[in-house]
Amino acid sequence: MDKFIVSARKYRPQNFNTVVGQSHITTTLKNAIQHNQLAHAFLFCGPRGVGKTTCARILAKTINCENRTEEGEACNVCNSCVSFEAGTSLNIHELDAASNNSVDDIRSLVEQVRFAPQAGKYKVYIVDEVHMLSSSAFNAFLKTLEEPPSYAIFILATTEKHKILPTILSRCQIFDFKRITHHDTVGHLQEIAEKEHITAEKAALQVIAQKSEGCMRDSLSILDKIVSFTNGSVTYQNTLEHLNILDYDYFFQMLNHLTEQNIGDALLLFDEINQKGFEGDQFLNGFSAFMRDLLVCKDEKAIALLDVVEGMEEKYKKVAATCSFSYLVSALNILQEAEFSYKMAKNRKLHVEFTLIKLNYLPNAIDLAKDGNAQVVKKKRIDQPVALKTKTLQPFQSTVTESTSSKPASTLSQQPKEAVLKVQVKSVPQSAPPTPPALLEEKPVTKKSSDTLLSGKLPGLTKKNLLQALRDKYGDEYRIDEVKEAAVLNLEKLLEVRDQFCKSLTELNKLTAANTFQSAIFDVIDEVNFSAGVHAVVAQKFLESEKINFLERVQEAFHNKAIRMQILLLSEPIMNELTPANFNSRDRFAHLAKKYPLLNELKEALKLQIDY
Repeated sequence: MDKFIVSARKYRPQNFNTVVGQSHITTTLKNAIQHNQLAHAFLFCGPRGVGKTTCARILAKTINCENRTEEGEACNVCNSCVSFEAGTSLNIHELDAASNNSVDDIRSLVEQVRFAPQAGKYKVYIVDEVHMLSSSAFNAFLKTLEEPPSYAIFILATTEKHKILPTILSRCQIFDFKRITHHDTVGHLQEIAEKEHITAEKAALQVIAQKSEGCMRDSLSILDKIVSFTNGSVTYQNTLEHLNILDYDYFFQMLNHLTEQNIGDALLLFDEINQKGFEGDQFLNGFSAFMRDLLVCKDEKAIALLDVVEGMEEKYKKVAATCSFSYLVSALNILQEAEFSYKMAKNRKLHVEFTLIKLNYLPNAIDLAKDGNAQVVKKKRIDQPVALKTKTLQPFQSTVTESTSSKPASTLSQQPKEAVLKVQVKSVPQSAPPTPPALLEEKPVTKKSSDTLLSGKLPGLTKKNLLQALRDKYGDEYRIDEVKEAAVLNLEKLLEVRDQFCKSLTELNKLTAANTFQSAIFDVIDEVNFSAGVHAVVAQKFLESEKINFLERVQEAFHNKAIRMQILLLSEPIMNELTPANFNSRDRFAHLAKKYPLLNELKEALKLQIDY
């Protein structure tokens, strides 16, 4: 039984022409070899599995080939090529920097560079995964990399170019490898399938190419696994089953349920998908890619970006024509947010179901966001204040009609046109009683009242204002209070209000608060501001506790709601006057008793003695 060799090694390119998807690299290298313009150091960087190490080996074999072809390829028959294929060439050295990344490894490599090749023209040093070298190893490599011997060529390969020191990058000729396109991957897989006598559907190979994401080595490994799984017959269905990929038919069914707003069938379909072993994040990711492909189909120029299985393009275009741009973009936004928050959700199945509910009722939200022209209205940010839209109330009008008058029309035409009484009615709160229907009805005016109005004399308005007329007619049922004119704030009246307020506090048994207001120093600041000053923090707190009640009394007394009160804490030099440094205990008591006579009565009642 022959030993099995994986396809990635068995069908590894042996010359530049067989390298897949890197023509811009291979053409440059062949031209450099033909014109003898080889650099002393190369840096091959790019994604994994795209041919960096393969191109490095082909370059090393080709520059040492003794009989190169006219196209610049190795002959594969000379001693150098044969020894290279057998792995016995002494001119090609490979170093895995991932496991040999110390300074000593680089120093041993530099020591080998000093020796010229025994056979061949060049000594080639291939350092793979060079980004794994330590900083000290990079520094030890700098001098040799900058000025190597004429026979030494260094080829560095890496997948992470950003981790390499700039001093290394400046000494190398950099080649950027790109991801292999799906078309190139499928073509290469078909060639291998024919050589291995494998029956493979093109749709299955396209799924493999999508799964590999531009990595040829991964695509070959996947092909080997599926061949072993299917016993040499690669179909679309068994490829989906083996790779655990959700079929696009599920996405078409899901979109159909959501656009028809059939949330029950949508949730049942997701439950079926979940029962087959697909996690919620797989569904969200696949559905997002599906919606993206539909959005691409909406534009003829972008159809080239559509990456689907062969034969599905027309179905995608047909379905995309039934969906609007706004729906697809909004759905992608919802799906993206759901993917971000999926890992943080405790009940992940409910999280996905809630996302489907949003998508189900998304058309209703889009309809609400449209104006009368069926155009989606964009939200505008307005920094300036916007006036509140109000509806103007029509003024109350009482039309003057003449029911029994027999005056000629010419007489009436000579009268002033403004023979209509207009009363502006302000809006009242909802708690206010409704306006009597009698006020809103138009009553015909008799001839006598008509003549009076037309003559310019309004009965009742010459002696009484309209407010008084309403009071006389309807009494207190519809009582309207007049707003009195505000009085000027003055200290004399303010103190009267203070005294009355102190009496009310005394009646409420708030003696301390009453005494505090009585002893406070009031002062008028301006027309609407006054102050009350006290000398102690405790007194200030008493004023604060009764400030609102007192301020209401003042506002009512002056008919002005704009009056404000300030409570000030005045500086108190009393302690210095009462207890100067040269006073003894008897002097202090005498000074206080003079100011507060009740202290003497307290002393006599308690029979206290003054201590010296």
